[in-house]
Amino acid sequence: MNQIKLYNKISKVGLDNLDAAKYVCSEEFEDYDAVLVRSAKLHDVVFPKNLKCIARAGAGVNNIPVDRCAEEGIVVFNTPGANANAVKELVICALLLSSRKIVQGANWVRGLKGTPDIGPAAEKGKATYAGPEIAGKKLGVIGLGAIGVKVANAAVGLDMEVWGYDPFLSVDGALQLSRSVKHVTDLNEIFANCDYITVHVPLLADTKGIIGEAAFEKMKDGVRVVNLARGELVDEPAIAKALASGKVACYVSDFASDVILEQENAIVLPHLGASTPESEDNCAKMAVYEIAEYLEKGTIRNSVNFPNLKVPYETGYRMCMIHKNVQGMIGAITGVFSEEGANIENMGNRSRGDYAYTIMDISVEPNAAMIEKLGAIEGMISVRAIG
Repeated sequence: MNQIKLYNKISKVGLDNLDAAKYVCSEEFEDYDAVLVRSAKLHDVVFPKNLKCIARAGAGVNNIPVDRCAEEGIVVFNTPGANANAVKELVICALLLSSRKIVQGANWVRGLKGTPDIGPAAEKGKATYAGPEIAGKKLGVIGLGAIGVKVANAAVGLDMEVWGYDPFLSVDGALQLSRSVKHVTDLNEIFANCDYITVHVPLLADTKGIIGEAAFEKMKDGVRVVNLARGELVDEPAIAKALASGKVACYVSDFASDVILEQENAIVLPHLGASTPESEDNCAKMAVYEIAEYLEKGTIRNSVNFPNLKVPYETGYRMCMIHKNVQGMIGAITGVFSEEGANIENMGNRSRGDYAYTIMDISVEPNAAMIEKLGAIEGMISVRAIG
């Protein structure tokens, strides 16, 4: 029976997809085979030796010690695209909020409570909250992944002129992207030409502060910026300065901070991007599927620290090995099987940076001696038998 530790409340729709004969879930486990998590921070958690994988019900994995997990042979999954529609809808909402001063106007009207002839009084002050339409304006979408593509296509449908930037645009992304979107290869084109800019890239060392002081200097006066991806993608001192000077007419962020809240023309949301029941269900279902596929078949799909690999499997004896990406590893593995009289009937191998993953189906049931020999190979991180 596989034990799955829950670090947050996970949608029942997702958990119901687990075979009750094979899995049991609890928040109380101290020894467990897999983790399902949403926002809980795991950096200080000491993981048990039995832990094989962690699935994050969401796209970002900043709450998970990904590098340490790689060193310990723990596969980390995320669920790209599962919350894409929820975020897309909020981005479109944010574009309108940034333009039409809807939040400011609503707050002002609320302050009129008890005013005589409140209707005419409210309408008299509406000119203060006038703002431009988004139709016909240029929208720059930074990052054309699952969310960015949906945002770009939706904005095209709202008659915006959409410019998209992504140096790593996938084939699937390109096929899904509207032909009306202008794909640019220089990020500075987005900064210099667009009236609205929305960012949809992961938070990495080279994307932190991707929208900073140098970027604002290139932007149009009165540009509007939306960040529902990760707070650190936009440099806080730089955006504060740009808001104060009027360079940025409005900044909509899904990440609260004192620096941003001090700015009059900032709209700060409480991390609502993926907060829909549909999104939570979709993320949970995908995360559960990833765990089950890995534990039962060795399949890695949507991993952020190991290569994806799928080798067709029905029954038999399967060996799943995570190891360093070094020369001679496959030869060493096959040498062990030869010594133990095992024929290799099917196999797959993929590498990603410093790490590699190998699946081999063999003709005999693996014994303790075989697993011990495999584990002793220099560069081997983990060995697991299925079947």
